[in-house]
Amino acid sequence: MTAPTISVCIPARDEAATIGAVISPLHELGDLIDEILVVDHGSTDDTAAVASRAGARIVAADRVLSSFGPTLGKGDVLWRSVHASHGDIIVWLDGDLEVGTADYVRALIAPLLADNNISMVRATYDRTLAGKSSAGGRVTELTARPALKLLQPQLAHIRQPLGGEYAIRRTVASSLPFEVDYGVEIGLLIDVAHAYGVNSIRQVELGPRVHRNRTLAELHVQAGEVLRAILARSGHAELVSNVRPALNTLGIAPGSTVA
Repeated sequence: MTAPTISVCIPARDEAATIGAVISPLHELGDLIDEILVVDHGSTDDTAAVASRAGARIVAADRVLSSFGPTLGKGDVLWRSVHASHGDIIVWLDGDLEVGTADYVRALIAPLLADNNISMVRATYDRTLAGKSSAGGRVTELTARPALKLLQPQLAHIRQPLGGEYAIRRTVASSLPFEVDYGVEIGLLIDVAHAYGVNSIRQVELGPRVHRNRTLAELHVQAGEVLRAILARSGHAELVSNVRPALNTLGIAPGSTVA
C-alpha cells in the first residue's frame, strides 16, 4: 500500500521575522513530507523571499481560486491552501512559531498514518504569554472552551480548539465549508465532529508553544468571529456570515494555482 503524501502548509502575512525559522527545521523530516507550501496573504515585508530562501514553495493567496475574489482572512487562506497543495494529509502551521516545527509535524501526522479512521489531529500545548507558562490562549480559555462546553459539549475535552497547528486528511478538508476568518479552526472542529464523529479527532501533546502574542484589541475581533462560528453551528443559522464552499463541490483538481 502506498504511503500517503504529506503537505505542510503555512499561512503567512508579514512574518519575515519568523517564517525562515519555521520552515528550516522541516527539512530534517526528509522524505516524510512531500511539500512545504507558504500561502502568502498580501505581505508587505520580505515574507515570500525569506520563505523561498528557506526552501518553501510560495503561492500568493489571491492567485489561488482567484474567481472567488480577494482573500478575506485566515480561513480563506487555509481554504485556498487545500486547493494549492497536493498532499493526502495536510499539516497547518502558523508562521509566527518560535519552537521546533519538525517535532510538531511528526507528532501531528503519526495518528493519521497509524489509523485510517482518524480524520483530524489537534495539538495540545502550554500557551505562553510574555514568557510566562500557561498564561496564553486568552480567547481559547475565555471564549472558545466555555462556549463549546455549553453549546457543543461533545467537544468540551478539546484543549486547544483554536490552535493553528493541526493535521487533516485532504478528503475531509475538501468535504467541508471554511469560515473565511478566525472562526475557521473552531468551525472545522465542529464540522469534522458532526460529519465524521468525535472519535475521529485526536489530540497530541506538543509541549510549550511560543509565538507572537496579539493585543487585546486584535483578540476582541478574533473572539467575536470564534463565537459567531460556534453559534452558527448551534441553532443560530442566522449568524452564518461568509464561508467558502466545500472544495469537492467545485469540480476543480487540487494543486493548480489559479482557477
